Amino acid sequence: MNTFGNLFRLTSFGESHGACVGGVIDGCPAGLAIDAAFVQSELNRRRPGQSAITTSRSETDGVEFLSGIHEGVTTGTPIGFTVRNEDPHSDDYGEMREAFRPSHADYTYQVKYGRRDPRGGGRASARETVARCVGGAVAKLALNRRHVTVQAYTSCVGNIRLDGSYGDYDLRLTESNPVRCPDPDRAAEMAALITRVKAEGDTVGGIISCVVKGVPAGLGEPVFGKLHAALGAAMLGINAAKGFDYGAGFDTTNYPGSEQNDTFCNDRGRIRTRTNFSGGIQGGISNGEDIYFRVAFKAVATLLKEQPTVDKAGNEILLKARGRHDPCVLPRAVPVVEAMAAMTILDYMLIHESRFKT
Repeated sequence: MNTFGNLFRLTSFGESHGACVGGVIDGCPAGLAIDAAFVQSELNRRRPGQSAITTSRSETDGVEFLSGIHEGVTTGTPIGFTVRNEDPHSDDYGEMREAFRPSHADYTYQVKYGRRDPRGGGRASARETVARCVGGAVAKLALNRRHVTVQAYTSCVGNIRLDGSYGDYDLRLTESNPVRCPDPDRAAEMAALITRVKAEGDTVGGIISCVVKGVPAGLGEPVFGKLHAALGAAMLGINAAKGFDYGAGFDTTNYPGSEQNDTFCNDRGRIRTRTNFSGGIQGGISNGEDIYFRVAFKAVATLLKEQPTVDKAGNEILLKARGRHDPCVLPRAVPVVEAMAAMTILDYMLIHESRFKT
């Protein structure tokens, strides 16, 4: 299960401290102009070491395309790419060979495979999301031709959260601060909280919100393969993701149906809904309205303070992690959420379009 998607597919490979991470994109339509600078800019948004509130690991994350592109345009064949790992500190993980870090995948990988790569978490590391950002960047370029946009932002860090919905903010401000929050005042508060927990050797979680605009009606399957289920699977496959809801989500439990039904109207010849509690999806199929959702991320499991755990022999020990780690995943997870959303929407658009080709 290292491949994501149906028609637009991404297969990723690599580990945190291996020679490189990379992937193969299959099913990308031919004739798509690849803006290499844009793809690199998407990787730059995810890369480590970009601010004082992220890990200090220094990676340029330069992407090298190996196949599937000729003279800057996709050929329709598999697109292979690699991103070199330039700054691993594998010695920081010597103690991890025998110990299971609390709330990490160390134990489960050991049980599943009988062995594991302890360096930086190996395959379980969020370093793997580099490949997703490349796949997502290519998907965004294809979506741009279809007038579809994907925008995510940090809406909550710890107990500091934005009031209102995406429509209440200028999302163009998202990239104006290292937290990637469109409210500059709240962003400053969030950054201060992340800085404080980092100084304490602790971590903090939060929520990323995302809106997809321009999606036509009709995407998704009526029973299995519902569009919101596909988005949920994509988001919950991101490292540290713990929850997903779309539209009004869990808030729908607070109101009767009479206050949350999306009634239809005729808007200048186009059938639309007066409200959008459904989040652009009804019956598992897009209805043409904005698709919006939230992803909850837990606090990073790696703490720079002693925690009780056990080693491979079952001996109870105290472990203090070393290495370079994010005190909060949210700032660097924003482009990952966008990437997974872009690949999911493009995949379902290609499925929809394939039914009408002659």
